[in-house]
Amino acid sequence: MPDFYFTGDDYRYRFEQDSKERFLGLLRDRFNSGVLYKGRALKWDTIIEQKTVELGGYLGGRSSNIDFSQPYSKLGRDDDQELRARILSLSQSEACRLGIGKSTLHYLRKKARGDRSFSVYKNVHGKLKSGKNALTTPP
Repeated sequence: MPDFYFTGDDYRYRFEQDSKERFLGLLRDRFNSGVLYKGRALKWDTIIEQKTVELGGYLGGRSSNIDFSQPYSKLGRDDDQELRARILSLSQSEACRLGIGKSTLHYLRKKARGDRSFSVYKNVHGKLKSGKNALTTPP
């Protein structure tokens, strides 16, 4: 925990400058992710601006309805415990049969050992899921 420290007896956290910058960078990346809204791909900062305008119109009486339910953010993870266990139990020969390269397998094993979320490319995810059934059935 070198990124923050206590000061005095008040037990307040003090964060290092580079930690603050990393956090703000992650936050900025999240707000700059795109989402489909009214048939257009928009960034979250633009959507927040449009929703603020809609709220102003509703409060001013120019609009009779307001909808904050659309668009919604998908916050799900695609690296569940079953997938982590599958990656860690996968041998090099099985990965080769599935079409997963050595470097990809190395990356997946390294990330699956940790606690943090990690991404798996769609085609590799499909190979892992389909290969699970293919390995249990005889050729």
